[in-house]
Amino acid sequence: MSTTQPPNDDLRIEPNLGAATAQHTNASEKTTAGDDAWAREALLDLARQGLKEQRSARRWRVFFRLISLALVIWIIAWISLSGDLDDDHGVVIKQPSAGIIDISGVIAAGQEASAEEIIPVLEKAFKNTQIKGIVLRMNTPGGSPVQSGEIFDAIMRLRKEYPAKPVYAVVEDVCASGGYYIAAAADKIFANQASLVGSIGVRMDSFGFVDAMQKLGIESRLITSGANKAMLDPFSPENPAQVQYMQNLLDQVHQQFIDAVKKGRGKRLANDPDLFSGLIYTGAQAQKNGLIDGLGTVRSVVRDELHLKNEVDLTPSKSPFEELLGKTSTQISQSLTSLWAANLGPKLLP
Repeated sequence: MSTTQPPNDDLRIEPNLGAATAQHTNASEKTTAGDDAWAREALLDLARQGLKEQRSARRWRVFFRLISLALVIWIIAWISLSGDLDDDHGVVIKQPSAGIIDISGVIAAGQEASAEEIIPVLEKAFKNTQIKGIVLRMNTPGGSPVQSGEIFDAIMRLRKEYPAKPVYAVVEDVCASGGYYIAAAADKIFANQASLVGSIGVRMDSFGFVDAMQKLGIESRLITSGANKAMLDPFSPENPAQVQYMQNLLDQVHQQFIDAVKKGRGKRLANDPDLFSGLIYTGAQAQKNGLIDGLGTVRSVVRDELHLKNEVDLTPSKSPFEELLGKTSTQISQSLTSLWAANLGPKLLP
């Protein structure tokens, strides 16, 4: 009886369970080891990042503390320095000198060329016995008739109180309108032959959108209490009566300007009505029509008119703290409260 072999189809190869288990265990161990390494690295990264943030925060704290300390020291020093400069004895002038005062830029409240800034310096210059004469260095297109008028009146008053102390105005590039209003108070006015001088007149700027609004189908819904409250409103048609009223107002301010110039210049002015028409002249022309007395510079006036060798700049200047802040709050307040005056009020400008 022969022994038969099982068919090949019945042959089975059993898997090596031990080897598979070992391989699975090794893979698991490797995965676990990899996870542990990743976790450790992640924790290290977090720790490093935390240290960096702590160091950065510490540096910023130190930085801001130093800035705060420096600012406090600056404020204290500024207050002390301002007190010294405001004192009459803050600036010691040991020898006879000419006092130079700059009047530059637009003449307006809150600006360097304002009555609030200029008049106190003028008063100190007149009181100082070592200041033998005052020179106004003019470089301004003009500005507020009120500010210009106040400075003019102050110079005339101080000249009367201190008749032995002369005041000269020296024009550099331009001395127009409100600037010339101030210069007219000086004993004499000098300029370069190419300087621009004059513009004795008053202006008021406005505009109108009525026709454009009609074409675009836009209407103004202005509500006022008071018939003239919205005078010269740019979105409403012109009212001839209101225009005439404003013209009369400008004419009054213009006449005040003319009277001041005649008071200051007197018979030196040429008999020419165009002088008060708002025309502006070169220094050479202004000398011929009596608006100025001659050609010269600050240095030549100090040397030839005052016969002095020394000069001291008395121009009021902003403190570092004021420069830093820029008088921001004051300027914002003035901008809001004087918006109408800035756009529609009379101005002594070319």
